[in-house]
Formats: sequence, C-alpha cells, structure tokens
Amino acid sequence: MLTPKKVKHRKWHKGRGRNIRIASDKVELAFGSYGLKAVTPAWMTSQQIEAARRVLTRYIKKGGKIWIRIFPDKPITKKGNETPMGAGKGAVDHYVAVVRPGTVLFEMDGIPFDEAKKALESAAYKLATVCKFIHQA
Repeated sequence: MLTPKKVKHRKWHKGRGRNIRIASDKVELAFGSYGLKAVTPAWMTSQQIEAARRVLTRYIKKGGKIWIRIFPDKPITKKGNETPMGAGKGAVDHYVAVVRPGTVLFEMDGIPFDEAKKALESAAYKLATVCKFIHQA
C-alpha cells in the first residue's frame, strides 16, 4: 500500500471547500499516451489506488508502462469505538489522496488503443470517483 515515509504534521484538518474547486495541476497527459481523468471530486484511499493498479498491470502483460499520478499523503484519523466526547482527536487510521475534478489519475503507454481503453475503464470501477478515458490527439 502507498503511505508516506514522513509527513510534516501527523494529524491534519479536513479542510473546507474541498468539493468546489477544479484541479489546476496534473490536468494534462505528461508521460503516457492514454490516461484516466477524474470527473468528480473524491478522497482516494491507498487501497483503491492499489486495486486499480493491479487491474492495469493485468492488462499490459509486460508490454506497456503505467504511471500513477496521485499519491495518498493526507492522514485521516479515527477514534476508537465507544470513546467519550472530549477525548481528543483519534489516531491516524489511513491516508488518502485528494482528487479534484480534472486530475489525471493514471497514465499508460506501450499497448494498443483498444486494450488501453478497456484496461483504464476497468480500473475506473475500482475508484471512488467518476472517471473518463483520455488520449493524446
């Protein structure tokens, strides 16, 4: 699973206005010829990213290359069951990647168009956001 080696602050605030802005970076294909772009905002867990990566590697069969453009670096905390109010913030449970609409999540290259489209659309089922297939013109 993807987790950061070190973070500047162990526990973060949730943040406000997290579903209203569109992406300003990672909006174009940078490495591969085909990509998967987010249409709706979401928090992607490292488990979801890993599940999508496994689907993609099953399709390329040592013929292509995959780039993962997002990384889960935001810590999400969770308090234990039956913990009383006022007992402080919970411990870090998992990490998420903040995905805004327009972010390119995965890129692929080295396989035919129809296989890449099928692979990326299959991987989109594993993710917490609505995605669309994109390619270089």
